[in-house]
Amino acid sequence: MNADSTRGPSIVVAITGATGAIYGVRLLAALRAGGARTHLVVSRAGWLTLHDEMGMDRAALRDAADVYHDQNEVGASIASGSFRHDGMVIAPCSMKTLAAVAHGLDDNLISRAADVTLKERRKLVMLARETPLTLAHLRNMTLVTEMGAVVMPPLPAFYAKPESIEAMVDYTVQRVLDQLGLNREDAYRRWAGLGAGRA
Repeated sequence: MNADSTRGPSIVVAITGATGAIYGVRLLAALRAGGARTHLVVSRAGWLTLHDEMGMDRAALRDAADVYHDQNEVGASIASGSFRHDGMVIAPCSMKTLAAVAHGLDDNLISRAADVTLKERRKLVMLARETPLTLAHLRNMTLVTEMGAVVMPPLPAFYAKPESIEAMVDYTVQRVLDQLGLNREDAYRRWAGLGAGRA
């Protein structure tokens, strides 16, 4: 499927091998529902996690995006700063990918696209997935934050009273859309203070 230039903002979505493949899948769906064009790239380990956690095959996920790029496609459009897009999200983001971005390794298309996003001063959101964290993880998070990235571990907000895993995931997806400037004020239940709405 090719991107349609008449549609809305263009967002790069990367899925790596950390647990939480559902975040990337639900993000793609939310972006499409909102009229955004998506460029998708999945790491080798990301495909394994998608199959293991969601039973999802490659064809189904590729159909969820407007444009799909192989992780080894070094000549892809998203590998160049001259390609204009409106932000990139790595969901989920493994510690290996975090380290590659933090140290500018550009070892595959995901880390290269993230590097390009940072150097062009565009929004990069990284849903970092690991616990507990080592000092290396923390230092790498500091490095990417200093470069302009947003490190956003996908944590549930229990004040929203989620009733399912999907509801918890979608809350994080809505927060990602906030970071990209693509959300309405009433898109989801926001914190209004203790006792808000009570008699």
